[in-house]
Amino acid sequence: MCRAKILTVAIVCLVALNLFFLSANVSSQIILRQELVTIPDWVGKPIQTAEAEADKKKLTLSVAGVRTSSDFARNQIIFQEPSAGSRIRPAKPIRVILSAGSEIVAVPKLEGRSIEASVDILKEAGLVRGRMTQIHTSLFPAGRILAQQPAPLSEVPRTTAVGLLVSQGEREQKFLMPDLFYKKAAAVVERLKRMDFQVSNIRYVSYPGYEPGIVVNQAPPPGFRIQRRNLISLEVSK
Repeated sequence: MCRAKILTVAIVCLVALNLFFLSANVSSQIILRQELVTIPDWVGKPIQTAEAEADKKKLTLSVAGVRTSSDFARNQIIFQEPSAGSRIRPAKPIRVILSAGSEIVAVPKLEGRSIEASVDILKEAGLVRGRMTQIHTSLFPAGRILAQQPAPLSEVPRTTAVGLLVSQGEREQKFLMPDLFYKKAAAVVERLKRMDFQVSNIRYVSYPGYEPGIVVNQAPPPGFRIQRRNLISLEVSK
């Protein structure tokens, strides 16, 4: 009787143990299936779009390289690994390769743009800034593009250098600095301002032998070539 009881207990324990391992195995399979995520097809999509979709699925994209392609626009995905439809854990990164665009690109129109903006536009198009020539002209303000070579919309190989003709603005007229010594300061200042010259500083100093208000020193000196934008300083007797 004792022996039968022991046998029964052993059978019950064995069954319970089998049930425990079976349950653990089923649970682990369920958990594993829940962790796996199906990878979408991102080939042909811009990297920004793919990254937004990956973020929603808690997946990570890793850019493994860039290649030229005549079939895909710049920054579109041309290859992904693992491939679309594969199931992976979110922790595993997905390698992608981006398109650098075609070897042949269209030259953008740069006329009227600043040098800084033009360099950025050329870089975005896969081109580089070439030789830059500057001339005086009233057509555009200083620093603006007048013309370019190759011409806008020309099709050229990627990394082609684009030459730029840049405006220096209208050529400023030059004058000879007049001799202002020993003249009345009030009349001198009024005349200079009327001619659009800039009197930046008037310093009053003691100068024996001269009545107050007489110019006793000046900068720039007489005969110096100046433009209207140059600053003029005077010393006046007090």
